[in-house]
This record gives sequence, structure tokens and C-alpha cells, in this order.
Amino acid sequence: MSDSVEAQDDSYAAARLRLLNEEARSGPPRRAALAALTDRWLAGLAADAAEATGTGGWALLAVGGYGRGELSPRSDLDLVLLHDSEKSVGALADRLWYPVWDLGLALDHSVRTPDEARKTAADDLKVQLGLLDARHLAGDQALSSGLRTAVLADWRNQAPKRLPALLELCQERAERQGELSYLLEPDLKEARGGLRDATALRAVAASWLADAPREGLEEARTRLLDARDALHLVTGRATDRLALQEQDQVAAALGLLDADTLLRQIYEAARRISYASDVTWREVGRVLRARESRPRRRLLGRSRSTPAGSTPERVPLAEGVVEQEGEAVLALAAKPERDPVLPLRAAAAAAQAGLPLSLHAVRRLAAAARPLPEPWPAEAREQLVTLLGAGESTVQVWEALEAEGLITRLLPDWERVRCRPQRNAVHRFTVDRHLVETAVQAAGLTRRVGRPDLLLTAALLHDIGKGWPGDHSEAGEVIARDVATRIGFNSADADTLALLVRHHLLLIDTATRRDLDDPETVRAVAGVVRDTSTLELLAALTEADALATGPAAWSTWRASLLAELVERVAGALDTGALPEAAERDSTAEEERLAIEAARTHGPVLALHAHAEPDGEGEALDEALGVELLLAVPDRPALLAQAAGVLALHRLGVRAADLRAVDPIGEGPVALLSWRVSAEYGALPEAARLRADLARAFEGTLDIEARLAEREAAYPRRRGVTPPPPRVTVAPGHTSQTATVLEVRAHDAPGLLHRIGLALTATGVTVRSARISTLGANAVDAFYVVGKDGKVLPPARAAEVARQVEAALR
Repeated sequence: MSDSVEAQDDSYAAARLRLLNEEARSGPPRRAALAALTDRWLAGLAADAAEATGTGGWALLAVGGYGRGELSPRSDLDLVLLHDSEKSVGALADRLWYPVWDLGLALDHSVRTPDEARKTAADDLKVQLGLLDARHLAGDQALSSGLRTAVLADWRNQAPKRLPALLELCQERAERQGELSYLLEPDLKEARGGLRDATALRAVAASWLADAPREGLEEARTRLLDARDALHLVTGRATDRLALQEQDQVAAALGLLDADTLLRQIYEAARRISYASDVTWREVGRVLRARESRPRRRLLGRSRSTPAGSTPERVPLAEGVVEQEGEAVLALAAKPERDPVLPLRAAAAAAQAGLPLSLHAVRRLAAAARPLPEPWPAEAREQLVTLLGAGESTVQVWEALEAEGLITRLLPDWERVRCRPQRNAVHRFTVDRHLVETAVQAAGLTRRVGRPDLLLTAALLHDIGKGWPGDHSEAGEVIARDVATRIGFNSADADTLALLVRHHLLLIDTATRRDLDDPETVRAVAGVVRDTSTLELLAALTEADALATGPAAWSTWRASLLAELVERVAGALDTGALPEAAERDSTAEEERLAIEAARTHGPVLALHAHAEPDGEGEALDEALGVELLLAVPDRPALLAQAAGVLALHRLGVRAADLRAVDPIGEGPVALLSWRVSAEYGALPEAARLRADLARAFEGTLDIEARLAEREAAYPRRRGVTPPPPRVTVAPGHTSQTATVLEVRAHDAPGLLHRIGLALTATGVTVRSARISTLGANAVDAFYVVGKDGKVLPPARAAEVARQVEAALR
């Protein structure tokens, strides 16, 4: 390499470093400046290389993002060296590529003739997309212009075939990467609504068949590019994935308040791109269908019902709303400026028909519709409920209204939850989308309740308080009552909606964390819900909320617990009599196991897989898991020892019930009823499990050492540090027969064993337990009594909680 080339490289490297470190210049100006700087450097390299090798008939082109003049700090340099095939350009290429590599820059390069470039583009859609943004850097301008003109002509001629292929590529990528606007660690480029989709919209526009709605689209793309620039500078890597541990730094680099503000802005940008994509691809489909039908019409003759120049058929859907070419549009006679209910009526009609609401209709409604009077007229409220009750088709209509600002105009409180992230791995969606998804799920449950309108409205509002500080249920109660009054519900219905929002977690929390055999559990729930109609609404809302949250929030096991609680509360409300505390009768199998354990003085167990029909026979129901019944002569540390053995056999505990019986009058036998799940889907052998339990109770099995060995053999991946465990004492009215300790901790193998050891060390006795796992979090409740078998005094209970928490830390 000559001294001149080395000097150019050094000068470019220094100038590039200065540019990337300039805090005053960022965003589009920095990307453009970096592209221009790189242009000059590469043009100089190419000119020197051509002179040194005596090469003619060549051109250097930038393609892809570099072709668009958008260079992020760690972006690849996408280059094509074009030549006319008269002479080899290998030597020229070497003199171009090696300096780029020497500076440590990522390079995506190719060397082709114009015909080779066109043929490769015809065979590879991604290559063709890159060439659509081709830009001349150096060499023969005519060679570059000729290729660009030919590639654009090919793209437009082949659009009927290439655009469906591009749509399929976008859909496959979305399926693989997910939706950017709902991911906690999104890929800014590949996820749906990301930079790839923005590029696809440019390609559609270049075909001349359709164009994307432009409003806000360039700003959205710029926001994602700015975030990627900051991510590159923060990490020093060419990455597009915005990991959790980098979000605060990226937010700071962009001058934003915090990571949540960053995610919210990114989500808003992604939604704009996703919505533009939906509208654009619908238009592409309409145009292509119209093209396909023309030859058929010419062949068969034009139908009498569609004469030349006629308007496409319009089918009435509702007053002022018609269907036209697969979309819901406004009727010709519709007057949005005189009909304030029209936006909701059009949305409800579109959703009920399973149609998208046309872009033109939404924009006309946003521009012309009058605000609704307060309280809303009955029709407006009914149309909102109809929209919410349409099921899956509600989502696309709601998103269309939201994209044009109609939702926040109808429901101003929506602004605080719009695009708000939920930093909880259990949740699949942002707060606002979760609310809509809950309404979608509730739509399938409306036949279970007497007031579907209250169920659907509560589903839409149950997390509305998450936009405010403090307990979101308490804040939501206030907002729900205000919204209910504003949209025209009477005071009694507003009270019911406020109650549903305030207590939307009551049933699932109680069912999974409280002893359902304790009459105080039923008493507490019955006192809140007041009557059976409210109970049925709350039960349906609970199920819809869990289904919309994600797979970890709902299972057959959770459903069975909820159903049992609802049945008991309903019985108490119907009769007006609450159950008295009583020992639960043992089943025949439990009695048999208890008698055998008393006689043999050792552990006796039974292991059952819960199976449900799957259409092709019986299959293990992972949601229900496995039932393990264990009978063993009562002893200290029983819970810890049994849980430790289960952990060694890779069985996770989902629920546990402990009772003491005396089947033959020779001393108490502990009956443990567990619901467990196999970590790898295979059940352990009952004989091996029993043998290890016997060794543990005899003191010959070192559970702690075995668990430590397993932990060492399978080290956990390094990740985000979880919050510390927390142990609290539930309010005194939770149970009259035991003190309830709630343990919240990061789930891990052997966690229940460690909790059991900690409880044993405090000298309390565990009477029963409710074990619940949500994602990576364990939320467990333990009913404990003192040595006298009674509820712990408050001071003693608080001390036990502190000791257990300290042991878990």
C-alpha cells in the first residue's frame, strides 16, 4: 500500500472518530456527514486504485442503507463494483476492499457486470431491494445510471410477482422476530414495524403500484435510526437488538428521561410503520386483484351491473357506513360533521364485519367529526360495546382509530397508557394493547354473564391506572368511575365498573395464594363482590385478563383453582351462610397411604399424571402437571426435605397442601398433596423418588450438597440481576386459624426447599401452602402456626417474616 493511500486511510479514520464523538451533531445530520465522509474516502481510494492498475470501464456504487446516505456508527458498507466485462477488475477490487478491512469496518461487497447484477437481482429479492437504493460513488457515471435505470424498470415490470414475494418475506420476518412495538428487547431492524419494514415501503413506492401514508412515517423511521445510532455508540458493536441492560444508556445518549421513555418512543414509531405497512399492503392487494380481473372481464364481457366508469359495488353496513372493495368506508351521504356518533358506529360496523376501516374514512372522521356530548348518548356507548365485543377483528380497527388520534379524543385517559411498556416478562403486550386484547378475550366470555356491556368495558379499563403513580388498581378505580359516568352508564353501573377495576386481581390472587378450605378466604371475597352477578363478571374478567397477559398467566391448574373459589363464594352468596372451619375429609387413596405410612414408619407415595384428550388419545396436560400424594410420619423439616428431594428429581412444585392425620391411633401422619411439573416432561420413577425421600428423612441424603453439585454442573446464564426476595405477613383477617406468610422471590431450583429450611429454623409449623409461579417469579403463601398450633402474635409473625427473608437473601 502506498504512503498516499495510508495517509488517506489515517485521515479518514481520524475524521470519522471526531464525527462520532461530536455531541452537538447527531441524528440525520451525523448520518449524512458520515456517509459523505465515507464517499470521499472511497472515491479517492477508487481513483488511486484505477490509476495504479490502469483499469477502465468501472463504477463503484453504494447500495442498501449506505446507498440511502444513512450510515450508523457501526453500519456495514454495502458496495458494488460494477464493470463492463472488457477487462478484469480483480486488482482494482483488492485495492478497494483491503483498506476497508484494515480499518476494521464491516464490508458487504460484490463485483459484477450490469447483466450479472440484473440476473442476481432477479434471482435474489434481497439483492434487488438493495439495488433499488443504488447510488454512484466513483468511476463511470453512465455505467451506474444505466444499471439503476434498468433495475428500476425490472422492478416495476416484475412488481405483480415480486411484491407478493416481498410481503411473504416481511411476514416470515415478523413471525420470527415478533412485533417491535411490544417487545422488551426489540430488534430495531428486523422486528415488525422496524427499519426493514420501512425499507419495504420504499420498495413498494418504487413499484408505482401503491404508496404508504406519508404522515409521520419519515419521523418514525428517523426515530428508529437515531436509537440504533445511540445503541451502536453505547455498545461499540454493530447490533440492532436493544437489550435491557443497555436501554438506560441509550436513553441518556438520546437525551431522554429514562428507558421507559425510550421504549415508548420506539413503540410509537414502530406502530406508525406497522400501520402504514398494513394500509399499503392492502392497497397492493387491491391493485393486483384489479389487474388480474381485467383480462377475465375482457374475455367474458363486462357485467351489466358494473358498466364502464361505474363505482365499485358498495354494500351497506350501518347508517353512514358501507363496504367497498374489502374495506369499511363512509357512505357518500355520510356527514361526520353532523353525526358525532359516526366514528364509533363506523368502527363497530367494520369490526363486526371483520373488515379494516379504510384510511380515507378514518382521516375524514378525525378531521371532521364533532366531539361527543357528555354524558355520551346511549347509541355511542352501545357502539363502543359493539366494537369491543367483535373479537379479534377489534384490534385492527382500534389501531386505525388510534393511529389518527381518535381513541384519545374519545377516551382522554388512554393517553397515559398508550405505548406504555410493561417490564414484566409475563406480559406480551404494552399496557394499551393488553387492554384491547383483554376485551378481545372477554368477547368470547360474554355468554357467561348477565351484563356483557359491563364485562367488555371493565376489560378495556382494568389496567387504565397504570399510567399513574401508586397502586394501579386504586388509581384505576377512580378513572373507571369517571369514564363510566362520562360515557353514559348510570351510577349503579359506574360503581360496579369501579369495583371490577379495583379488584380485578382479587380472584386469581386469592385462588393461587390462599387456602380455599379456610372459611375466612371465602368470607373475604364474598364481602368484596357483594352479589353473584358481580362475582360472575369478576370471574370472566379474571380469565380474560390472564388469557390476554400470556401463557404463564393462565393454565388448566389456575382455571381449576379459580373455578373452585368462585363456586364456594357463589354458594356462600346464594345461601347467605359462610362455611365453618372444618377438617377436609381424606380421600380413599389418602386414607390408604396414611395407614400404610403409619404401619411402615416410612414414606408412601402415589404419582399420577393428569391427562386430557388431545384428539389422538391421552396426553400429559402440562398445565395441570402431576399429582403427587405423600404420606409420612410427621417430623420437623418435613416440607424442606420433601421439597428438596423433588428438586433433585427436577420436579417443580405448583401447589402444596399439608395436613396431619392419625389413621390408626399411633401418632400423626403428615399427608402432603402436591401438584408438580416435570422439568423435562418425563416423570421420575416412583421407586427412586420413594427411596430418596426415605434417605432424606433418615438423614443419609445430603440434599444441600446434591443441589449444589447440580447447580455447579449446569451454571445459569448471566442475565439481569433479579430483585431481592420479599417476605410479608398477610393482614390478620386473611385467616382465623393460621398466620399467612407471603414469599415473593426469583424462581430457581430448590427454592421451596430453602424456604422450608428457613421456616423450620424459625420454629413454626407449616399447615398448608399455595405455590404459584409467574414467569421467573415465585409468589408463594404459607399458612403457619406456632408450637401451640395457633395463629402467631403480630410481633412474632413479623420476626418470622424477617428471618425467612434474611435466609433467602
